[in-house]
Amino acid sequence: MSTIEAAELDLRRFLRPGDRIVIGQACGEPSTLIEALIAQGRDIGGLSAFVATSFSGIFTPQTAESFALSSMGAIGTLRVLSREHELGIIPCHVSRVGPMIETGHLGCDVAFVQVSPADENGVHSFGLIGDHTRDAVDRARVVIAEVNDQVPYTPGEGLRAGEIDCAVRVSRRPVQVPPAALGPTDEAIAKYVASYIEDGSVLQVGVGAVPDAVLRLLGDRRDLGVHSGMIGDGLVDLIEAGAVTNARKRIDPGVSVTGALIGTDRLYRFADRNPQVRLCPTSYTHDAAVLAQLDKLVTLNSAMEVDLTGQVNAEQSGSAYLGGTGGQVDFVRAGARSRGGHAVIALPATAKRGTVSRITARLSGPVTTARSDVDVIVTEFGAAELAGCSLAERTRRLISVAHPDFREDLDRAASEIQRRGF
Repeated sequence: MSTIEAAELDLRRFLRPGDRIVIGQACGEPSTLIEALIAQGRDIGGLSAFVATSFSGIFTPQTAESFALSSMGAIGTLRVLSREHELGIIPCHVSRVGPMIETGHLGCDVAFVQVSPADENGVHSFGLIGDHTRDAVDRARVVIAEVNDQVPYTPGEGLRAGEIDCAVRVSRRPVQVPPAALGPTDEAIAKYVASYIEDGSVLQVGVGAVPDAVLRLLGDRRDLGVHSGMIGDGLVDLIEAGAVTNARKRIDPGVSVTGALIGTDRLYRFADRNPQVRLCPTSYTHDAAVLAQLDKLVTLNSAMEVDLTGQVNAEQSGSAYLGGTGGQVDFVRAGARSRGGHAVIALPATAKRGTVSRITARLSGPVTTARSDVDVIVTEFGAAELAGCSLAERTRRLISVAHPDFREDLDRAASEIQRRGF
């Protein structure tokens, strides 16, 4: 392993023309390495990179001109590249990214990762992102690690010094994703979602306005657990309030399990060497056999639109690709099957300032989650419980949570389904 300062990094020593790079994602983005790739990539030539999500704002149509960038969705600031048709979309569930790297279906010649300083045993923590990072390290010919002294040392998988080909020392603030600003619609949706969360429930939530609003309503719950693909600052509030203890979980009691920390310094300081939080790979956070051991699992995911039979589109609105498959299907199936659990898809009833209904007769994009998997759909107008309902009954329940301005048109569109029964 060579250890250098950021100013000394010459990627030509490690990368070959045509190399395929897998980059640590979300708040685990190795910003210094990405900036070096942007500055030096054209001189190497033929490079491509995969990043699952990005919140740094470093990737833009201009900065990514020296390499081809792909992702599993237009999540975070990657939406800017998608809008300009500069992002290749690889449709896959979060749980499949690691296995695709392992088999070579998703190429990984080089791994760019961000890690904490090493502990007394020479082991670095992956810090803010677990997910498929280990898979990338294991597959790559070259591992370049950004060793950031501002990254927390989180319990979970580690990276031994001997596994690193080049360690780049930096000291810079990790990517921050502050809690979202909440509006009346978010708060109304959150009230319906929170009604499905009882004492002892295990939570899977994402980041954004609705998840943040839901978490703010749970301070009076007791013995909540967490098993999630990602967690944000709201977890700290709930642990400090005594609401999250993980005491009733059949597996990992006393520990909040997550694949990513997506938040601010407050969360990162809380997680540093904290045995109450464990960073895990997707082979654990999203695994069906693991999730099947969680009773009262309540999963919360979002959507662009839902059709009258319950099909969910969380990816594309017309010609605009705005989301991604993510871990939605993994967690929807788990929540719906959990004893005492629920799988909730939450979305505002309208889009484009109230001019378009998100409860729609036909989807304008792909089916992300099949109607056979869907459990509960929530808007600011209520909750539509679809499990066990006929297609005709589903249309009635979904229309009841649509915006009143669109219900008459939806009634007409549903009439044929109600007449035929399908």
